[in-house]
Amino acid sequence: MITDQRKRVALLVEDEFEDADVAGTSDLLRSAGVEVVIVGPLAGRTYRGRKSLEVESELAAGKAHAKDFDAVLIPGGHAPDRMRMRHAMIDLVRDTLAAGKPVAAIDRGAQLLISVKAVAGRTITCWPSIAIDIKNAGGRYVDRPVVEDGCVITARKADDVPHFAAAILKALGNLQPAS
Repeated sequence: MITDQRKRVALLVEDEFEDADVAGTSDLLRSAGVEVVIVGPLAGRTYRGRKSLEVESELAAGKAHAKDFDAVLIPGGHAPDRMRMRHAMIDLVRDTLAAGKPVAAIDRGAQLLISVKAVAGRTITCWPSIAIDIKNAGGRYVDRPVVEDGCVITARKADDVPHFAAAILKALGNLQPAS
């Protein structure tokens, strides 16, 4: 259970995540005082981005629980396709949504939203190549930098990280990054 006032966000990682989605978003959230916890399939393992970034997971997805976080962040790249095969990651996203807490997905991160059946009836933006998947899952695809639909926040690509992080901070209580 969350015990202090500091907001905690679970940042899901798997190999081949989009570097800018992870680094840029986590940096902006941390600058606003948010604790970003790197959650991977295994704790203490290094996961590699599509370019050069490497991050070490702090917590195994199987040990991560929605009650311990204020939001979940799903980066893009090719990692979401791998995350879809991880039951613990699917459960964490599904449980976070069920608790009415924000789930934010950028780029191909929306693939995980499809897997947890969180797309039907929602307006979603994402990487253009999966727009058809959003439509096939019952969502309404739009080409905008960021879309907020209930507790689901989506963004198109790494160029949209500043808008994406701002939307997450707003959902966490109108937090502001340090200037």
